[in-house]
Amino acid sequence: MTTAAEFKSLNIAVLTVSDSRTEADDKSGKLLVKLLTEAGHQCADKKIVKDDKYQIRAAASQWIVDSQIDVVLSTGGTGVTGRDGTPEAIQPLLDKEIEGFGEMFRVLSYEDIKTSTLQSRALAGVANGTYLFVLPGSPGACKTAWTSLISEQLDNRTRPCNLVMLMPRLLES
Repeated sequence: MTTAAEFKSLNIAVLTVSDSRTEADDKSGKLLVKLLTEAGHQCADKKIVKDDKYQIRAAASQWIVDSQIDVVLSTGGTGVTGRDGTPEAIQPLLDKEIEGFGEMFRVLSYEDIKTSTLQSRALAGVANGTYLFVLPGSPGACKTAWTSLISEQLDNRTRPCNLVMLMPRLLES
């Protein structure tokens, strides 16, 4: 449910994690940019990095310390193969994990991909007042995550509560 309050646009960075994608064929990253801008948010930055935990952490850390970035959406590297390391790269950076995100994402994904959803290690959390969402690399997974979970939580008009309304309190000690 949403209210009639004025929409608050957020600055969102998009990180594609892949050993093979380039800007020309980054379908998931481009889809996330399209979805977030159609929702009224700003794409503050976009990068593609190799599936290397230090490159992933470096990119995410740059955005976490930037007070102008509200949210980081990453896509790719959430599977179980040896090269899939995005959760391991991001999790140590988090001040708090939002466990319900991964749980809900897998429940919603089950409708489309059945038991294959157990291979997804999607997660979300907050670091230095910045929300981070770690999504699988498929466009379908990115669309499911955005349309079914993230977009409403990044809309300050969603009731009874949303992540945007908590932003002013994220850095409280």
